[in-house]
Amino acid sequence: MTGQIGTALHEAVRQEITRRVRSAEYGAGQALPSAAILAEDFGVSAITIKRALRDLQSAGILRSVPGLGTFVREQRRFIRDLDFSLTSYDDALRLGLKPSIHLISLTREKIQDPAFDVLEPPAGLMLCVRKVIFADDTPIMYDTSYLPRSVSDQVLDEFREKFISDVLRDHGTQFTKTKLLIDAAPASDEAQQTFAIPNGYPTLRRLYRLSTKEKSFSVFGVTESPFDRLACVVELDADHKPPRRRK
Repeated sequence: MTGQIGTALHEAVRQEITRRVRSAEYGAGQALPSAAILAEDFGVSAITIKRALRDLQSAGILRSVPGLGTFVREQRRFIRDLDFSLTSYDDALRLGLKPSIHLISLTREKIQDPAFDVLEPPAGLMLCVRKVIFADDTPIMYDTSYLPRSVSDQVLDEFREKFISDVLRDHGTQFTKTKLLIDAAPASDEAQQTFAIPNGYPTLRRLYRLSTKEKSFSVFGVTESPFDRLACVVELDADHKPPRRRK
């Protein structure tokens, strides 16, 4: 590459590949040429190309699939209301989404993540359900839910095709309160594999507790979504007055 005075070679490569993605020269989902071909195209070393590609993966523009190559990430973002927990089929429909679920595993585990402390989870073993939630055939959430072990095998089997809250409601459970903790956190190992994102990639993380009339029966969980895949919006009344602080 020529004319890149004062700009590191890998930065120039990164800028040009970004331009090609933005202009659809490299379309969403398309595989990029190999590092060797790109190196010849740009007139730089393969090491410079690989460094630029790593930077673009971390930025969410590209994704790497072992054994297949580097691809342009689909830049599609789903927006949902902050007060929607998206734990039921109706929640998804209200957002205009076509939801589907892929069950990953059913195990018995303790909640060990200290981030759950604010939700006051129990200390013993719980049923752990891991699944991926799709919207319009695009994965948007990696969900890990924890339920009391008293849930029957019949109910557990229905989790393969339905949202947990929908299944429990069908079997007579009445939810009384939803408590949420929303923050940003690096992607877990499971989320990295699900969304083909690198280690340390930022995610929108939502921890929740669904309470019922029975104090001993609550559903806990955490969902992860890449920051460029899902966002939340909130609307407040203009005349809303915050509570006064006590002196």
